Amino acid sequence: MTGSGSDPFELFAAWYSEARAHSGIADASAVNLATSTGEGRPSSRMVLLKDYDAQGFVIYTNLGSRKATELAGNPNAALCFYWEPLGKQIRVEGVAARVGDNEADAYFASRPLASRVGAWASKQSTRLESRAKLLARVARYTASFAVGKVNRPPFWSGFRIVPDRMEFWTNAEYRLHDRIVFEKADSSDWRRYLLYP
Repeated sequence: MTGSGSDPFELFAAWYSEARAHSGIADASAVNLATSTGEGRPSSRMVLLKDYDAQGFVIYTNLGSRKATELAGNPNAALCFYWEPLGKQIRVEGVAARVGDNEADAYFASRPLASRVGAWASKQSTRLESRAKLLARVARYTASFAVGKVNRPPFWSGFRIVPDRMEFWTNAEYRLHDRIVFEKADSSDWRRYLLYP
């Protein structure tokens, strides 16, 4: 049974490091993010994990996107990492909160120039008349930022998923998988237990 400690973030760090080092995994940061409307209608999509620490898991997006709109209306969210070559999966459940402006600014400044311009040009999740329209917007913003700094748009930021439950799943023969669950017991402690496969 893998993972005997009481800190799920230590176990996450070990598994994530293993996934990032594995040649058969193209991008270990790819994770499924599930959100839902206030009425409980779910949706999910693949996003990229951009940061994590003992406070939670950070993703970035246009604040007009479907995921951001749903998180603003219903902050309950779930993440699911699956690294098939390792036979490992991590499920994270918790509540999303916007990151601070300084944190979002710092991350945005670290992005490649084309990605920063693209954030300005994209009206993420809204209807697009044609690909040509998008490329025209990219060209216009590229020209407008040609001689200046590309600051973070006011409509673009991040969310931190603050977990209250994390499950670590390891594949095993005959579907007798290992399942380790950590649940938040209070503000600082985690309760650890096993699940039947």
